[in-house]
Amino acid sequence: MTSTPSRAPGESIFESLEPLLEEVTKPVQYIGGELNSRTKDWHVGGHGPLGEEGTVRWALMYPDAYEVGLPNQGVMILYEVLNEHPHALAERTYAVWPDLEALMRERGVPQFTVDGHRAVGDFDVLGLSFATELGYTNMLTALDLAGIPLHARDRTLEHPIVLAGGHAAFNPEPIADFVDAAVIGDGEEAVLAATEIIRAWKLAGRPGGRGEVLARLAATGGVYVPAFYTVDYLEDGRIQRVAPRRPGVPWRVSKHTVMDLDAWPYPKQPLVPVTESVHERMSVEIFRGCTRGCRFCQAGMITRPVRERSITGIGEMVQRGLDSTGYEEVGLLSLSSADHSEIGDIAKGLADRYEGTQTGLSLPSTRVDAFNIDLANELTRNGRRSGLTFAPEGGSERMRRVINKMVTEDDLIRTVAAAYAAGWRQVKLYFMCGLPTETDEDVLQIAEVAKRVIDTGREVSGRRDIRCTVSIGGFVPKPHTPFQWAAQLGAEETDARLARLREALRADRRYGSAIGFRYHDGQPGIVEGLLSRGDRRLGAVIEQVWRDGGRFDGWSEHFSYQRWMSAAERVLAGTPVDVAWFTTRERGESEVLPWDHLDSGLDKEWLWDDWQDALDGREVEDCRWTPCFDCGVCPQMNTAIQVGPTGKRLLPLSVV
Repeated sequence: MTSTPSRAPGESIFESLEPLLEEVTKPVQYIGGELNSRTKDWHVGGHGPLGEEGTVRWALMYPDAYEVGLPNQGVMILYEVLNEHPHALAERTYAVWPDLEALMRERGVPQFTVDGHRAVGDFDVLGLSFATELGYTNMLTALDLAGIPLHARDRTLEHPIVLAGGHAAFNPEPIADFVDAAVIGDGEEAVLAATEIIRAWKLAGRPGGRGEVLARLAATGGVYVPAFYTVDYLEDGRIQRVAPRRPGVPWRVSKHTVMDLDAWPYPKQPLVPVTESVHERMSVEIFRGCTRGCRFCQAGMITRPVRERSITGIGEMVQRGLDSTGYEEVGLLSLSSADHSEIGDIAKGLADRYEGTQTGLSLPSTRVDAFNIDLANELTRNGRRSGLTFAPEGGSERMRRVINKMVTEDDLIRTVAAAYAAGWRQVKLYFMCGLPTETDEDVLQIAEVAKRVIDTGREVSGRRDIRCTVSIGGFVPKPHTPFQWAAQLGAEETDARLARLREALRADRRYGSAIGFRYHDGQPGIVEGLLSRGDRRLGAVIEQVWRDGGRFDGWSEHFSYQRWMSAAERVLAGTPVDVAWFTTRERGESEVLPWDHLDSGLDKEWLWDDWQDALDGREVEDCRWTPCFDCGVCPQMNTAIQVGPTGKRLLPLSVV
């Protein structure tokens, strides 16, 4: 990389960047200036009594392309929370496409933020939000372009603290070499607490260097610093123990949980992208957490307990967001939005409020047993009637018992019959392939379900233009779930099973074009599985893949299975472990798992018992409406389930 001209910290590098934008695809994604974005003064926090600087500067990164990263709610929330702090500023950075990366290397332009076009290396903290493990190679690109040493051990006071968060951070061990710290759980309060610790350290003259500020963060019990822990291994490759290597460091690091969502109504002013993105709508999170107990679902397990936003809180966020963005569609987000205890009142209240306007409401994928036509009609009263998405997940009744998805085929048929009879023409059904104990017969049952859905739709509507799209995702076992011990299905077996399903769907001409089929092949799932349940020994594999050209592994056109397998074979040669050891091997009850020292609140014994229930096909009710099953979250985290009714009502706005 050629050297850049000297500049003051925090100075814009746009003058160097601008000439490169003429030579790349989608240059608009790098220019910033979005509606509701902020660029604060570099010295916003002022100085302390000894002249030491009191500003804490965060570069927030979603390690994927702008069009995927900008709509991310987590980054958007933290961006706003931090910029409201009088002594902090936050800017955003995203992964740059390979064409711009090559030019930046050639011309010596560093990784930059899109807000002030400031060099990421000038900031105090680089905060990365990992929704998926497939963003790890993009993190290495960003670190390298920013001039930040890849390995945490090589960094000095001149470099930002590299801090990981997001769902993948619940097992940060594969990236332990590259991150200085990780925060698990909700970020709103966590980033403000970290800001205060870093600010106090800076105002005191940064005593003790990086080690001291990381020790102060670790001492809170809610920030994990991998370098402060030693991992010992057994001869067969399993972990013997993970232990702190310095005083004042906790044996277990706890997740953060925000309990009163109404006190955190973010984002208040959602960002509006300057170019197309994956979600062209405004989103409001209506509750956080899920206790349905789907055994494959990491998001549901790690975000317990359920915490609902009130009707009035939701109404205020919707109105403020619409006023500040100009969007005409509002997504009511959560892991299972129709499960909000007052969803009917919310949908009717919002539909009443915006009747006669262009404002539409939408729910993401809806549970079969939480859907009703009254709710659907309220959601579509002002907007267009789009397709409905349901997620039975398992193809057979037996598989749905294994995964604790308490939905029968008859439940599904009744629901789609009501939808088709009420005028819908298309439904999308989401299933998984490769679940524990699954057989070919379980997967082939998906074809029978889809045919029955079409028959039902034609019968109740009296029409032939009924469609059903079957979408299949590969199952990847995740940490902190009952399936964390499960063997993953190999890529070839997954592909063979999906091929048989495709043949079964196409075999009967009566259904021809009525049933669409979308699926992902098994190879990306194996890499995701390798990284999701891996340990520190995989850091060298990730780095080798990156040095071999790995970028944007979540994008099929950039992903290379062969690159990952080749790197793993070279790096892990001579060790007791390989890709199969991390992926297609079932774990035993006594095995120390790489993430056991990170406390999601779930008792490992409870997870193991639920794993045994899964193997026996036993279902467990939703603890929102039944006595406690003692998963551990509420007593360990000093939290409690929060559901309505609140007694509050959403009143129409006089302006509409």
